Amino acid sequence: MSEPVYILGLSAYYHDSAAALLRDGEVVAAAQEERFTRKKHDAGFPRHAIEYCLQQADIQLGDVTDVVFYDKPLVKFERLLETYLSYAPHGLRSFIAAMPVWLKEKLYLKSTLKTELADLGGLKKSALPNLLFSEHHQSHAASAFFPSPYERAAVLCLDGVGEWATTTAWVGEGSSLRSLWEIDFPHSLGLLYSAFTYYTGFKVNSGEYKLMGLAPYGQPTYVDLILDKLIDLKPDGTFRLDMSYFNYCTGLTMTNRKFDELFGGPPRPQESEISQREMDLAASIQKVTEEVVLRLGRTVRAETGCENLCLAGGVALNCVANGILLRSGIFDSIWIQPAAGDAGGALGAALVAWYEKHGGERRIESGDSMRGSYLGPSFTREQIREQLDAAGAVYTELDDDSLMPRLADILADENVVGWFQGRMEFGPRALGGRSIIGDPRSRQMQSVMNLKIKYRESFRPFAPSVLIEDVSEYFEHDCSSPYMLMVAPVTEQIRIPMTAEQEALFGIDKLNVPRSELPSITHVDYSARIQTVHRETNPRYHRLIQNFKERTGCGVVVNTSFNVRGEPIVCSPQDAYRCFMRTEMDYLVVENFLMEKPDQPVVEKDESWMEEFELD
Repeated sequence: MSEPVYILGLSAYYHDSAAALLRDGEVVAAAQEERFTRKKHDAGFPRHAIEYCLQQADIQLGDVTDVVFYDKPLVKFERLLETYLSYAPHGLRSFIAAMPVWLKEKLYLKSTLKTELADLGGLKKSALPNLLFSEHHQSHAASAFFPSPYERAAVLCLDGVGEWATTTAWVGEGSSLRSLWEIDFPHSLGLLYSAFTYYTGFKVNSGEYKLMGLAPYGQPTYVDLILDKLIDLKPDGTFRLDMSYFNYCTGLTMTNRKFDELFGGPPRPQESEISQREMDLAASIQKVTEEVVLRLGRTVRAETGCENLCLAGGVALNCVANGILLRSGIFDSIWIQPAAGDAGGALGAALVAWYEKHGGERRIESGDSMRGSYLGPSFTREQIREQLDAAGAVYTELDDDSLMPRLADILADENVVGWFQGRMEFGPRALGGRSIIGDPRSRQMQSVMNLKIKYRESFRPFAPSVLIEDVSEYFEHDCSSPYMLMVAPVTEQIRIPMTAEQEALFGIDKLNVPRSELPSITHVDYSARIQTVHRETNPRYHRLIQNFKERTGCGVVVNTSFNVRGEPIVCSPQDAYRCFMRTEMDYLVVENFLMEKPDQPVVEKDESWMEEFELD
């Protein structure tokens, strides 16, 4: 038998550095660097993520055939130079700020990567695996199509910008991926959305989902203004932006004074009060984004004749637009890469090498080949006990037959539970491996979780984890959504109609009006961001929800990521216990170890996380 082919994919030096490892084309492991360093969106060389991947496969770096980087830095540098030249003399300050980093580090990335890899693997540079470079959008497209359950599919990649491309269309068939067309920088749907993220006072590259969560509180009053002034949107979904309103090509901000004048004032200062204006802006740019996505969807369906669609790129994390596209019926089914942003580019880059260089054969699996996205580290009983003992934790160890009914009772009593089990998720969502869970029937659960556990804005919605068998009982959705990347309305039978008085409320005042029998997961517009839970990919989480259903009649729990605001999702039992003790969480479960807050050693309220983690 021939030796297995190991391919290591990397994304780094922009945001969300990550590593992914394939063995003969199958995903062995994948993780973001932030989870190990505890620095959100860590952009550094993903040393810890690589070490984890190699350890998971029980190999050394010398056993790897190829290391593949997720984009082409020289082409990106060419775009940077061309952009500065075309806008000269504007942008001199930004040019002076950007150039030293490029000239010292990014331009010589091949050499930098070799130095880092040699240091990590204890190898001479001459003994390193082959170093290859994929294109940014090719990496996205590969991450979207190859792990999907389709033999043939259209692929759309939408993000801020790769080297030049911001939107690309592809056709995937078997083990090949063919490019159709692209829209290039500076015309970018991702950067347009980020401009509004910046303008409404949130952080670019991490606050976009806040803007999406804020949108239902507003009215889309600025849609015509955006379509008239900012974006020239064609019937086929292609578009051009009027760059005179934006500053991202050459400046240090996303928008400029002309943008301020158009929308009647300067950007909202971060952490200041959110007004109706911000809500209306959020609603408007969300509506425009949905329209662009729908038009592009119709175009690629007509061009390719494909019944299935795959999505990747940062814009593919806009689960509201995804849900609308699915319900439009343009495609029979849609599959979205769970790590749709730059982290997933690491996996895509490795897949490009497997199929293009090695001529790998594709094995299509019925759900998909992402293994539920549980691709990160897990911990043995001994490792957990050691970490909990070192932290001074007081715990009880229970087998699943005792633990699951006990947890069902704990949740039914409206307690908030930290739930840590199995392998950590790859991608931005917690999917029942590193989650904080609660009872969705509770009226106060949303505000308790937001303000006392996550320490974040009260308007932020929470997602339901629902048994796949029961999804259509609660939601107008009849297919799997394992990665929490689809928003769907709750069914009519569980909705609570609003009174005339409640209908008249504006903005954030709508927050405290219960919309359904599951108020803590039902957003202000009767929608929910669904995660379907499958016995095949996460049997213990499925069993927990099944026990909760037997106890309460409800096959749904609230699920949010296990972290405080600004902190990456927890990785180790030690991270989980620290987060548990910093917040007003009631219980912590780490595999079969159960901890109750009053039993723990008394510690003064720890607010050091506010200095430790930069607010997102």
